[in-house]
Amino acid sequence: MKESRLIKTVLFISVMAFIVAGFAFPVSAKGKLKVGFVYVSPIGDAGWTFQHDLGRIALEKNLGDNVATKYIENVPEGAEAERVIRDLAKSGHDLIFTTSFGYMNPTLKVAKLFPKKMFEHSTGYKRSKNVGTYMCRFYEGRYLTGIIAGKMTKSNTLGYVAAFPIPEVIRGINAFTLGAKSVNPDIKVKVIWINSWFDPGKEREASEALIDQGVDIVTHHTDSTAPTMTAEEKGVFAIAYHSDMSKYGANAHLTATTHVWDKYYTKVAKDVLSGTWKSEAVWGGIKEGMIKLAPISKKVPADVVALVKKTEKMISDGSFHPFHGPVKSQDGKVVVEPGKSLTDQDLLNMNYYVEGVLGNIPH
Repeated sequence: MKESRLIKTVLFISVMAFIVAGFAFPVSAKGKLKVGFVYVSPIGDAGWTFQHDLGRIALEKNLGDNVATKYIENVPEGAEAERVIRDLAKSGHDLIFTTSFGYMNPTLKVAKLFPKKMFEHSTGYKRSKNVGTYMCRFYEGRYLTGIIAGKMTKSNTLGYVAAFPIPEVIRGINAFTLGAKSVNPDIKVKVIWINSWFDPGKEREASEALIDQGVDIVTHHTDSTAPTMTAEEKGVFAIAYHSDMSKYGANAHLTATTHVWDKYYTKVAKDVLSGTWKSEAVWGGIKEGMIKLAPISKKVPADVVALVKKTEKMISDGSFHPFHGPVKSQDGKVVVEPGKSLTDQDLLNMNYYVEGVLGNIPH
């Protein structure tokens, strides 16, 4: 009887130690899980791809010898992406993350050819049995940075360098505008579309054009540091995107909306290793730790920082929604009634500007 108790005690301690160590899952019989990443731009030291690569590095650190990762950077959307994704699947990668909107259809095509492989597509909306999607609620961070912009502008005119006219980008423009107008009803937002995720030259040109039009704060939904660097050179403020870009604009940089993939990438790999992975549509925000603001500049007054922190907490606990009514579209139509908020489906299909945004959405 004592021997039986001793065996049970030893087993219990062993299991608990295994769980505490963070590896409470069986290792694949094939050995290491090979994980592939496809990046749309160079990794660099800031930006969209840089943030994803931080998540990849965290995955390696967290799971150690259980995984081996490989990344391909600067992959154009379209046929080239399909070739790269296929090559990763053929070379034994059982889990593949494709990290740009334009990789959606190429990912689905390759997934059909490799039904036993698992694919995760970032910012897309199409799934299949072996293709999941994941995205951050960027608009939550955008609303917060809009509050800062609305308080810090002197011209009441804000500038936005935008990539492609898809709902993800339009949501960001609208959330930024709503945040700014919540503290400054006279705000106007000018938008320039460059039709590229990463093009430092076009991003610089667009930023310069906006500043020439009277904008005194520039933000962007593009991948490079060019808008922040341009703002620094021109003596205006910048609110960066993807990463903390303060080293590129010591005087200009007010903060940034950043996205954090560390925990998510580790969780997905663990699920694959344990055989519990399934196709899902994941959309995480401040509450899940997937959206964070970069450190706020000391130029921003303490009362503004306090308001941002208060609003951030309310978004996190669900007591406030950035698209809470009343909200009007650019043409004055009520799109969110008082006391109501947009649903996720509404947000995913957004195709209009809110009141305060100037110009038209290109089609």
